Amino acid sequence: MIEQSSYEVEPWALRESTLRLDLLAQSESVFALSNGNLGLRGNLDEGEPSGLPGTYLAGFHEKRPLPYAEAGYGYPEDGQSVINVTDGKCLRLLADDELLDVRYGRLHSHQRVLDLRAGVLKREVDWESPTGQRVRISSTRLVSFTQRAIAAIRYEVEVQRPTRIVVESDLIANESAGDAPLSADPRAAGALRAPLVAKDSFAEGTRAVLCHATRQSGLLMAAAMEHEIEAPPNLSCRSDAIEDLARLTLAADLNPGENFRIVKLLSYSWSSRRGLTSVRAQAHAALAEAAHTGWDGLLAAQRSYLDDFWERADVEIDGDPHLQLAVRFALFGVLQAAARAEGRAIAAKGLTGTGYDGHAFWDTESFVLPVLSYTAPVAVRDALRWRHATLPAARRRAEQLCVRGAVFPWRTIAGEECSAYWPAGTAAFHINADIADAVIRYVGATGDEQFEREEGLELLVETARVFQSLGHHDEQDGFHIDGVTGPDEYSALADDNVYTNLMAQQNLLAAADVAERAPKQAERLGVAAEEIAAWRRAADGMVIPYDERLEIHPQDADFIRHAKWDFEATGDRYPLLLHYPYFELYRKQVVKQADLVLALHKRSDAFTPEQKARDFAYYEAITVRDSSLSACTQAVIGAETGHLDLAYDYFLEAALMDLEDLEHNTRDGLHIASLAGAWIAAVGGFGGMRDHGGGTLAFSPRLPRQLTRLSFGISYRGRLLRAEITPDQARYSLQRGAALEITHHGRAITLTETEPVSCSIPELAAGETPTQPPGRSPGRRAPG
Repeated sequence: MIEQSSYEVEPWALRESTLRLDLLAQSESVFALSNGNLGLRGNLDEGEPSGLPGTYLAGFHEKRPLPYAEAGYGYPEDGQSVINVTDGKCLRLLADDELLDVRYGRLHSHQRVLDLRAGVLKREVDWESPTGQRVRISSTRLVSFTQRAIAAIRYEVEVQRPTRIVVESDLIANESAGDAPLSADPRAAGALRAPLVAKDSFAEGTRAVLCHATRQSGLLMAAAMEHEIEAPPNLSCRSDAIEDLARLTLAADLNPGENFRIVKLLSYSWSSRRGLTSVRAQAHAALAEAAHTGWDGLLAAQRSYLDDFWERADVEIDGDPHLQLAVRFALFGVLQAAARAEGRAIAAKGLTGTGYDGHAFWDTESFVLPVLSYTAPVAVRDALRWRHATLPAARRRAEQLCVRGAVFPWRTIAGEECSAYWPAGTAAFHINADIADAVIRYVGATGDEQFEREEGLELLVETARVFQSLGHHDEQDGFHIDGVTGPDEYSALADDNVYTNLMAQQNLLAAADVAERAPKQAERLGVAAEEIAAWRRAADGMVIPYDERLEIHPQDADFIRHAKWDFEATGDRYPLLLHYPYFELYRKQVVKQADLVLALHKRSDAFTPEQKARDFAYYEAITVRDSSLSACTQAVIGAETGHLDLAYDYFLEAALMDLEDLEHNTRDGLHIASLAGAWIAAVGGFGGMRDHGGGTLAFSPRLPRQLTRLSFGISYRGRLLRAEITPDQARYSLQRGAALEITHHGRAITLTETEPVSCSIPELAAGETPTQPPGRSPGRRAPG
């Protein structure tokens, strides 16, 4: 059962009216702010108490050795972990010598609001010290979308009677790890203690800078702060800086009605190549630009940026206000993870926590980038350029694994493989086709021919070469890809995984098509007509297993030969990976997350409607969803096959993953792919959108009974399309751009700016509702 949210439901704001210290780490992830380059967890202004302190820079990491009981050829030697860099959030208040700490004295009220339109986190505190001094604190925090190195905090203090006030504004490096216990979950981060080495410190007036380097990876960073202060004339001010601490101390006698306001500006810079002088100068320059813009200018630019985003990306839902808020929170979270990453990886947790050590996975290309392709496509281009920049490491990995082309890592920060678990880190070759799929989708959605000819072509060629050399032809010219791990991590080293084969087929054909469209660029990459012909032959002969007796597609060639998992004996021992050895999982029919069902979505053009219905029913019965990546895909195929109530429940699960902490690990950071999955479930599920290239978007919408209206925008090749769906009809309008042809339930229609088109929605007779393993059906909303 999914409980009602602990946050108050408003259309555009996430409001917490009571501070719960037992949920502090979780709320720090939910209230995190980021722009894709810089991330601040939602820690309290005063720094303590905290669950997990966190300030993160995209790509900034430390190396650590990967331990093996027995080494093997091709095992990665080093891991990479995101680290908590210099923290500038802290503003500590003393009132008549009493330190503001919400655990002591009396907390009359405490409220935090994440404003999704303004892009800020607001906090209001009414606190009475143990000795009876009462103060009110109002703070507003932002991480700028328009100035990627900048965060800012406005901090105001009010008193009820004359009070001696001291505010300490800090930069703190090598911060303590917080109060929350370390997780035993292997998906949490490896702890790194004091990873930063001091290189320089400076403080003068209201400005301070700390410079550090990582011990092992040799990365340099600088953090700087500047302050604008409005206070009584009796204010005194002192600044100091030592190795790991820079502090501005402000003291004043404050009377009721007097202003005590601080605007704290923070800037960050880092580099793996430039020297200390350059990194420090960049931080100073960014701070100067932010000071020139000022608080009001930063706030206005933030709102303008988000107004533009929401015009394109907003999803409107009537019938479930809770879900409406959750979907907007999800879109905001996806934007925060990617907007200004610009040449850095988009991690599975974004910049909201240290889960998965801050690594990027195939989640990015398979879930996050499809959303951004139609809502914020520039971020997709930049993310794919990051992948392109890591090609040298991917080529070295391919050579190590004895295949041609470039093998991209299963998990990474800087481009090198970081997984010590070789069935995934070595055998999950589908990530190469997932990257190719993101290239195909981005170019199709934007028409960016320059990217296609340059970075896109090279990514497609090098991934196609992987599958060409990895697979082999049989005597009937069928093409097999053996010994790989598909998306389902409870299966490994399988032959002819359907998802991998279908995605590789698409990869091979796209590489051939683009190489023929850009022959000069292809020639520079060493692509000859013979290689293109080999790609097409492999794609044409790709073996897609199908069981005639069961009339379903097995997940791989041998999957349905395995014994089925004993779900009755499992009880509540989920996730299975924490209670059973992988050996036991690998040899049974049990699915961690959508695999064959993901193929039904990503390559829906390769299946008939009848096959989709039978496949979905079969895999529902053995899928346990021990991964946050699964619910959105099951929502999409549930909706397509007519099981709208079931799809709605999966939609809820994807959208509420973090707001309700459904996997009990939101403390480690938000599930960015599941947030993206909320959009995928809405638009790909109930909106029925499919984009298989060719310049035509297809829609087959159907609403569940719980919703009365669904509306969403799609950016497509310089156009802005909006779809509005009610139970009986869909209305498509072209709000900007040249005429566009789409299909509605297979019927071709042409849209112009002056001619919206309304279409009736045909009924679909669904079969019996599929069942799930005992205790693993998606949660239903609690009554009321």
